[in-house]
Amino acid sequence: MIIGEAKPTEFVFATHEDISRLEYLLIKSTENVAGREQEVEIVAQISLIYSGSKALMEGIKLTDAEKIQEAGLVDNRTFAMAKVLGFLHNGQIYQPRRAILPGKEVYLAPEDLLEQFYSYPKGEGLTIGNLITRPKVPVRITLKGFRRHLAILAQTGAGKSYTAGVLAEELFDKGATILIIDPHADYVFLGNKKGGGNIDRFDVFRTPESTGRYDESKIGKKIEPYQIKFSDLNQSEIEKVSGIHEKWTNISGALREALYELGEGYSLDDLLDVLDQGDVNARKARNYVERLSYMNVFGSATTDYEKFLKPKYLSVLDLSGLDDSVSDYINYRIMRDIYQTAERGELEFPVFIFIEEAHRLIPSRESTLSKYIIKRIAAEGRKFGVFLVLITQRPYKIDQDALSQCNSQIIMRMTNPEDQKAIKTSSERVSEELLDDLPGLNVGEAVVVGEVTRAPIMVKIRERRTQEGGGDIDIVGKLSEARDAAVTEEKEKPEQLKQEVEDLKSMME
Repeated sequence: MIIGEAKPTEFVFATHEDISRLEYLLIKSTENVAGREQEVEIVAQISLIYSGSKALMEGIKLTDAEKIQEAGLVDNRTFAMAKVLGFLHNGQIYQPRRAILPGKEVYLAPEDLLEQFYSYPKGEGLTIGNLITRPKVPVRITLKGFRRHLAILAQTGAGKSYTAGVLAEELFDKGATILIIDPHADYVFLGNKKGGGNIDRFDVFRTPESTGRYDESKIGKKIEPYQIKFSDLNQSEIEKVSGIHEKWTNISGALREALYELGEGYSLDDLLDVLDQGDVNARKARNYVERLSYMNVFGSATTDYEKFLKPKYLSVLDLSGLDDSVSDYINYRIMRDIYQTAERGELEFPVFIFIEEAHRLIPSRESTLSKYIIKRIAAEGRKFGVFLVLITQRPYKIDQDALSQCNSQIIMRMTNPEDQKAIKTSSERVSEELLDDLPGLNVGEAVVVGEVTRAPIMVKIRERRTQEGGGDIDIVGKLSEARDAAVTEEKEKPEQLKQEVEDLKSMME
């Protein structure tokens, strides 16, 4: 029952029932909806629980308390504070404008009401998990919310890459074209179903320079090459990648003359040779351009970026092992080409670009090649069907303009105060109460806010249907293997020593 003073936004109630924090409640009240009085079912969530007893008041002597307990006179009561979430009307959530009256009965919210409250129809809904306190209540976020971009924010080990994989599965099932920028080969197994079998229309791309954590035999399919023909770079791109500043007009002029002399179809070595034969400015330009030889992404032809744009197609660009500058250029080039295609009105299907470790490509302070094009997509891409999913464990290191363009966020366990502050700054939907809940989330649990949901949700992310990569190594298992290997090595030492002595005798003879 509601007791004390109550507001339209919160209330306190007393109960003898066993309840838990974050549980969902139902209160019946009356509101003026569309010009007429209606009874509405208000959904609330417990934010604080405490218990008390009139018989065991603070300051009571221990001996008196023991006697009361022995006599069975302890009148335990539970009190809780609940935050009002709203009521559902014609598929929309409204906030009550009237205070809920003291004396009103408080009920546990039924599961069917919670599903209507939080989940969208299956046609537009992406099933990402279930309510943390109600495992039987599915959570389906709306596909339409991705038009304003989305961010997945979590500290290391909280499950952000796993969650991104769940989103990719759901989007793919809906027919989405997905490109995942993968710096650590965390997503290369998305094409492999748990229990066996593969997903059609899935490919992994890798540059010649990428070391790759997993070879084709482990991934289970042929890896597609990604490379760039050097002569496809214009002068501005060469200068940006090699570090030639736009104010260095003499060096820039020497580079322009060399490119004019070469014409079309030249290689990096051809350009270096021409610059080497030029004046002092040309040789200075050569010192910068020579850096590109270490990138090892230039081939005889440029991989057609339209390969990433096929309908209902999931591609992973594996950049594991690449230098940050190389990854930056590759990301810049692919996203620039996709965005320009969209801007010209030539993008046939929407594209969802997942950017893992986004703080490395769009840092808050440093300048990168990718930063400009990602920020442009964040600001304008939704008009043309290019949608971002930014994934990071360091929100405070990411460009805040880009992060604030993500109008929906999936926020997992986060304990760093600087990261929490960045999250709050980037989204007006994140309250102090939600921030306070973040350190208490378990692995695989998240708070979802923004345009993908009608109201903030606390969700347990569902199990993946595909295999996951990444994650920490099994240190216990690996050390166990190391002990076994050491024992075997010690057993073989006498035999090895004996063989070495025999070899030495044979050499002396």
